[in-house]
Amino acid sequence: MVDSWERARHVLREAGLDPGRLARLAPMAGGTYNTVEELRLTDGSRYVLKIPPDAAVPGLRHERGLLVSEAEFYRSAARAGVTAPRLVARGDGFLLMTACPGEPWDATLTDAEHTALRTELGRQVARLHRETGPGFGYPSGALGPLAPDWRTAFTAMFDAVLDDARRYGAELPRLLDVVARTAASAYGALDEVTVPCLVHFDLWRGNILVDRSAGPARVGGLIDGERMFWGDPLADFVSLALLGDIRRDEAFLDGYREAGGRARFDVPARLRLALYRAYLYLIMLTETVPRAAGEEQRRRVRQAVAPELVAALDEIRATAGAVG
Repeated sequence: MVDSWERARHVLREAGLDPGRLARLAPMAGGTYNTVEELRLTDGSRYVLKIPPDAAVPGLRHERGLLVSEAEFYRSAARAGVTAPRLVARGDGFLLMTACPGEPWDATLTDAEHTALRTELGRQVARLHRETGPGFGYPSGALGPLAPDWRTAFTAMFDAVLDDARRYGAELPRLLDVVARTAASAYGALDEVTVPCLVHFDLWRGNILVDRSAGPARVGGLIDGERMFWGDPLADFVSLALLGDIRRDEAFLDGYREAGGRARFDVPARLRLALYRAYLYLIMLTETVPRAAGEEQRRRVRQAVAPELVAALDEIRATAGAVG
């Protein structure tokens, strides 16, 4: 049995911090793959420790080496000047970062707070998207080395999750071969992406902290960057409007464009956005199997996500002919 306190002291020692100052250790809620703990030191400083699951634990192909990608996200976010945890240390089987203030975005915000926060979020995401990488794909190397072009990288990502769905027998609303053919009909639109930009790809509200400690609500931190990849900035718009349509989020888009972000929704962009929606929703439907979700949870996921996957595939079918 793992001694969490001894493990935390070891990590602090590896990070150059005094392990004797560890005053409190507590598991953090919300993690669905890694073990996440909050460490509080005697001087009041707070850190977050992430431990990946044992290698024998089943998962999706792209989930290997997630902490490598998360460390890259925090390094890049620091360069971009975005509110996010600061990387403290990454070692063999752990990631240690600073804790950000605030609580996950919830329904308690007023309309005015919501609008202001979405605008601020748009500015921060635009700054993230100015960070570029050495190639396309997952920096973890889970699906192989970075690719020289986005089509090569994304098709490998899409094929990997289709393989996962087949291997785990995921319950999907369309046959896998139909999903693959539909997606392939839109791959030409990927060639418009020529710069590998930083994409968080998991910016749903649970990963956006809201801080009220200094008065008005503000973005306290963009967290859980473990799903990041180098690719098309448009891909971030999927989780930012999870199960919805980012084009209706005027406050976010105003902030994004104000900070220099490019947000056009012509036919190629709509096709790419539909591809990224399909990719995320395939992941969400498939991951419930290796994570051994209960039948009730799997039913809720199917009810919420399966129609959105169908809508994304139908949009691709309806518009793919407009792109060469």
